[in-house]
Amino acid sequence: MSATVSFKVPTPHGPRDVSVSYARVGRGEPLVLLHGIGHHRQAWDPVVDILATEREVIAVDLPGFGASPALPDGLTYDLPTTNAVLGALFEALELERPHVAGNSLGGLLALELGREKLVRSVTALSPAGFWSEAERRYAFTVLLAMRGIAQRLPLPLVEGLSRTAAGRTALTSTIYARPARRSPEAVVAETLALVGATGFEATLRAGATVRFTDDLSGLPVTVAWGTRDRILVRRQGVRAKQLIPHARLVRLPGCGHCPMNDDPALVARVILDGSR
Repeated sequence: MSATVSFKVPTPHGPRDVSVSYARVGRGEPLVLLHGIGHHRQAWDPVVDILATEREVIAVDLPGFGASPALPDGLTYDLPTTNAVLGALFEALELERPHVAGNSLGGLLALELGREKLVRSVTALSPAGFWSEAERRYAFTVLLAMRGIAQRLPLPLVEGLSRTAAGRTALTSTIYARPARRSPEAVVAETLALVGATGFEATLRAGATVRFTDDLSGLPVTVAWGTRDRILVRRQGVRAKQLIPHARLVRLPGCGHCPMNDDPALVARVILDGSR
């Protein structure tokens, strides 16, 4: 069920109120799901019902994305601030060190939460931060192009394209290896989410200098990469394994940058195995 929670986050100028939209379903140990830049929590819909058979699943709209409003003045979209926001969210929802899984930006945030010991396990699907400078520039160029195109497309055209497999491919093949599997309604909704993402540019600017360099000793970590990822190429998974030597590195055959849609059963199994 969808809900919104508000809580206070400290800043140098005093506490600020932050609101976050989320959906919560299932029973078991809590598992928080974090989406990528420009996306929304519904990116996880293909796997939520499977995960909910063993976990209490909390899918979050990050601040400035989906149904969550932008961060207030005094809060930026950098990693320390986002860590503080998510930590405060866990407290507000009474989640004591949940498991966390994230995709792309959400994967990086999940790893950062692990480094801060705020979670009990991490599963990162194509996480950001393991790029070379050339790979980062390429990824950011693709992301900006995706947003620019989405902003220029009239809604009736998006709705028309979404009704055919070829149209869904044209709209979403950058992030999905099997875009025709996405429902027309989901394609329209995520295109609108990309257009309306108030935190997009600020998050991208904050990510320009991000490099993940720290180990996460003592914490179960799974890093999974789609073999057909067109935004963050899969060799970045090898770098992740080198930087987090104890991590389990999993190959996702035939999956793109957002693998939850491409192979829900495989992705759900990877997440559940990583959180056991």
